[in-house]
Amino acid sequence: MTVLPERILLPTRHLPPALAEVLSRLHPGDRIRITQQVRVGKRLWTTTVEGHFRDISYLETGITTERVREDDIVVPVVRFVKDNGELSSISLDENTRIERLAPPS
Repeated sequence: MTVLPERILLPTRHLPPALAEVLSRLHPGDRIRITQQVRVGKRLWTTTVEGHFRDISYLETGITTERVREDDIVVPVVRFVKDNGELSSISLDENTRIERLAPPS
């Protein structure tokens, strides 16, 4: 059984309250739609994916040299299953939108 964190934390930024609210109400198996904006240079793309929510975890990144712990970056990650069965995950940022979709009737 997956245990969801009580609070979703970002070390340097805060998630928008609306996103944090949606995440706090998700349960494993809920159908979701995730929309993100991807920026490369001056170009901007919007991408959307749907699937079934698995859980929320944290991705801890750091530099491979010895550094102080405060230099590490911790990113909240939503893990989900795409419609084709592929296990996937997306790192959350301030531009991520997640919608809980109604189950198919």
